[in-house]
Amino acid sequence: MSTNKIKHIGVFTSGGDSPGMNAALYAIVKSAEVNDIKVSGFRKGYEGLIDGDLVQLKSHELQKLTQKGGTMLKTARSKRFLELEGRKKALETLNTNKIDALIAIGGDGTFKGLLAFSEICNIPFIGIPGTIDNDISGTDYTLGFDSAVNTAIENIDKIKDTAESHNRVFIVEVMGRDSGYIGIHSGLMVGADAILIPESGTDFMYLLDKVKNYDSEDAFLIVVSEGDEIGAELVSSKIKEVNPNVDLRITKLGHVQRGGNPSALDRMLGIRLGVAAVNALLQGRSNVMAGVLNNQLHFTSFEEVVKQHEVNKELKELLELFGK
Repeated sequence: MSTNKIKHIGVFTSGGDSPGMNAALYAIVKSAEVNDIKVSGFRKGYEGLIDGDLVQLKSHELQKLTQKGGTMLKTARSKRFLELEGRKKALETLNTNKIDALIAIGGDGTFKGLLAFSEICNIPFIGIPGTIDNDISGTDYTLGFDSAVNTAIENIDKIKDTAESHNRVFIVEVMGRDSGYIGIHSGLMVGADAILIPESGTDFMYLLDKVKNYDSEDAFLIVVSEGDEIGAELVSSKIKEVNPNVDLRITKLGHVQRGGNPSALDRMLGIRLGVAAVNALLQGRSNVMAGVLNNQLHFTSFEEVVKQHEVNKELKELLELFGK
């Protein structure tokens, strides 16, 4: 039985959807119910917070959704919440529904929103990192990253099969916006000949040097992060300049990487972080994100979370080693 003053928690998913969000929602509600705490879910992220679009959540209903991708609460990006007037309406919603604490599942934009909201709202906020990009400080992995990489690998392996049959150069664009984590992980694990990410300036030069004399019975596979400043089309044109004889194709995996059932790692991560978020509230924490570092639960302030996050040194060294 909970003696904590928190009796009603609000929760929402924000920004891009990611596999594992439903598992996190289930864990939040299950943990709250054990402590006699009610949980209401706001639909469509900050938009639902502004419009008062909420539904009471029950663990027995969410239990059936842990293996489902996406988010049962829906998600959206909210321009209205960027304005003070939108945040004031969200505060009215919380007060009207007697919400004592708020848990948000999303990326750095979500946590920047909570920081701004904390200027006018004094209830505790806890964040859970949910983004396939893995571009958040304070956790080794974000919800959905492992699933997205597995999806990318599965599809790239198939592309490599057909590329081998035709001796083709294939450029495969993966998601990642400003982060190369999906590109590095999927590229290394499929044996790509080149991997281009936003954080590296030398990878493109290595590629051109390798492909200019390409004339092989083997496929030549290039993995490009969508956020790379060069881009798949420009990579293609530059390759054609240095080696006009290549048979080249471009495939963009796109949003298929966000969909599908979450991996075992993402389901377990959702469970762990969901329970950790509720426990953090019961312990009196606020304005922190629950993450996992070195397989241990770790809490990081929103101020630290939203700082610039880059691919770590070890991965950059691997990229350079295998890119040569």
